[in-house]
Amino acid sequence: MIKLFRTTRYNLMGNNRTGKYLKYAFGEIFLVMIGILLALQVSNWNQDKSIKKQLKNYKTKRYK
Repeated sequence: MIKLFRTTRYNLMGNNRTGKYLKYAFGEIFLVMIGILLALQVSNWNQDKSIKKQLKNYKTKRYK
């Protein structure tokens, strides 16, 4: 997959297609940003799940 991106980038730069290269570059940046945001969302979801589990354990231990 990385080889495909690399060859596409080299072909666009080598043929003086600056406009298409810029579109490609912005698209790649956009995809990276989406990946980072998804990773952060999953991390927050896991952290919230862990906190809820800890609160549930504290509540059950407190009343015993």
